[in-house]
Amino acid sequence: MRTFYNVLVNNLVANITNFTVWFAITFWVFLETHSVFATGMIAGIYLVLTAGFGIWLGSIVDHNSKKAAMLASSAVSATFYAISLAMVLLEPQDAFTDPYSLYLWSFILTVMLGVIAGNLRSIALPTLVTILIPEDRRDRANGLVGMVTGIGFLTTSVISGFLVAYTGMLGVLVLALATTLLAILHLSLIRIDEGRAEPSADAPKEPRSVDIAGTIQVIAAVPGLFALIFFACFNNFLGGVFMALLDAYGLSLVSVEVWGLMFGGLSTAFILSGLIISKTGLGKNPIRTLLLVNVMTWSVCCVFTIQPSIWLLAAGCFVWMLLGPYAEAAEQTTLQKVVPLERQGRVFGFAQSVEQSASPVTAFLIGPLTQFIVIPFMTDGAGADAIGGWFGTGPDRGIALVFTVAGLIGLLVTILAFNSRYYRQLSDAYASGATGDDGVRGGIVSSGA
Repeated sequence: MRTFYNVLVNNLVANITNFTVWFAITFWVFLETHSVFATGMIAGIYLVLTAGFGIWLGSIVDHNSKKAAMLASSAVSATFYAISLAMVLLEPQDAFTDPYSLYLWSFILTVMLGVIAGNLRSIALPTLVTILIPEDRRDRANGLVGMVTGIGFLTTSVISGFLVAYTGMLGVLVLALATTLLAILHLSLIRIDEGRAEPSADAPKEPRSVDIAGTIQVIAAVPGLFALIFFACFNNFLGGVFMALLDAYGLSLVSVEVWGLMFGGLSTAFILSGLIISKTGLGKNPIRTLLLVNVMTWSVCCVFTIQPSIWLLAAGCFVWMLLGPYAEAAEQTTLQKVVPLERQGRVFGFAQSVEQSASPVTAFLIGPLTQFIVIPFMTDGAGADAIGGWFGTGPDRGIALVFTVAGLIGLLVTILAFNSRYYRQLSDAYASGATGDDGVRGGIVSSGA
């Protein structure tokens, strides 16, 4: 457990760093360009890169030690942050104020590649939970992982808001580079016994490939597991709305400093949720927990922007953050039990790619759709005439309407999933006792894949 806690602390530092850069680039670009289109594109870039690299990063985790994968993650992030810092120092005049500037988008892409490199850690960490934590305690350990994510969000939103307000991206990148190097140093001092067995000299070497076909076979062997991944994919399709528009909506109500501080305070919900899960677990059926959580979160989404109130927005975000770790921990706990350890990196990476594949569509579409269609619709168009009297009118109410519609769609799909045969199949597979740690006892891992 000491090793697990050390890895959690190290991941906390890395999460704070990468989340700070991600939040900051979104805040900063909106403040520099005042373009919802630009913030939507940033969300789309993040999601495209996440979906595109997920399977490949998963294969890196499976074919290498988890510690080496995490060190490589931080090293790549540090490299891109250093390049980004140089681009800030060498910025041509007014290059960052034009939302269509090639230099601006080259800078954004470089920054986001540094953030995306951190996804290698997010794939390696749940596989370490499988290695280091007994099966009957993994749901609680996953709760602690969610708590670390929450602490990262809490710290991040406060740091990024003030750094962007007072130093722009220069201070953000200096801090990111320093803390990433600190994370590398700390992780290099942690000893992680992964029990990686060395194959005999005459044994055929496993090809170090992505092996999508083999990964699909593993997933298909568990009834309902594909349905779980595609359900999360659909949720992320709607979740792209939040990535593209939430900051723009929040910043339409309050200043960047207040928004950062408020988001930091709300992020205590992540910590509270993680602590509760670490004490109580997820119940006998994590799949049921996941769907119940979705019913509640999408219901909140229907109403948390129904009036232009920062307090209503804050209450909705708090509930969303409180319940989010339950869904994440439920999916991870299920995969850790029903997928063999030697395939977990690729399955987690495959799930990440598939689940995120729909979000870029939403993020790339929702920015322009909101900017050029929904906002005019709710400013002086038919929407303003029809419901503007009680819903409100203007650009912020156009964004709010998108959230409400997304919530209604999400709620309907979740209710349908609750009544599907796939839910029953995967629940039965989980309850049957199939484990993802065959060949794993006392930290000894079989070398076959």
